[in-house]
Amino acid sequence: MNKLPGTQVIGVASGKGGVGKTTVCVNLAVALKLLGYEVMLFDADLGLANAQIALGAKCTHNIGHFLSGEKTLQEIIMTTRSGVRLVPGGSGIQEMADLSPAQIQRIVEAFGTLEEQVDYLIVDMAAGIAPSVLAFMAACQRRLIVVRDDPASIADAYGTIKVLIRDHGLDEIFLVPNGLSSQHDGENLFERINQVCLRFLNQGVGYLTTIESDERILAALKKYQSILEFSADSTGATDFRRLAEKVRELEPMVTATEDLRFFASGMTQSS
Repeated sequence: MNKLPGTQVIGVASGKGGVGKTTVCVNLAVALKLLGYEVMLFDADLGLANAQIALGAKCTHNIGHFLSGEKTLQEIIMTTRSGVRLVPGGSGIQEMADLSPAQIQRIVEAFGTLEEQVDYLIVDMAAGIAPSVLAFMAACQRRLIVVRDDPASIADAYGTIKVLIRDHGLDEIFLVPNGLSSQHDGENLFERINQVCLRFLNQGVGYLTTIESDERILAALKKYQSILEFSADSTGATDFRRLAEKVRELEPMVTATEDLRFFASGMTQSS
């Protein structure tokens, strides 16, 4: 395992809901953990958080308790069965879905105070382009956009990429096609979207791998497990291991924006 220069912060978003974004987050986090890295997952889908369900975890406290002052960020973090450290979001709490810029900044800054050994911080965003999503995405080093091969998902994924590039000047954006029938189909979907980005945004996006359709991924979710725990020899598990390997192969990021400094500076790197 290569030593990382510091915490690598990866935001995972989607243009619309229902495309498997949280499934990608959870399984990527578990796959990176199985590679020997220390991994933390922040469920930043603050109004409809469900990463804890997918990880089979029962969380007593969540980010709402931090924002209310009842708990510190350190106190709400829990270690899941897979070894992934989880910062739970708040599920079904209306006010959590519309945080103020000050609240968002407070959360981002709090990560800089953690004294945790974290190699990868995966941030599971809410779907869409709400201000909180864009603020969190700007605080990440790399951004994964999960997309399915249907017109609405493609249009919304492109819309998200457009806002990230044009309005926020962000790069390091990668597509993760999900639920495709083959790697070839996923690559074709990427090429179609990337060509549109190059033509109209003058900036391309990256590609890591495709998560193929596998009914065992849904079966795993129903058992509150990652696919890597539920069926390690499945197509889905193979795809997520490949995704983790592709993420590991990316050149580690050592530079940081002002916001990112708060996100990652307090987390100690692996020794």
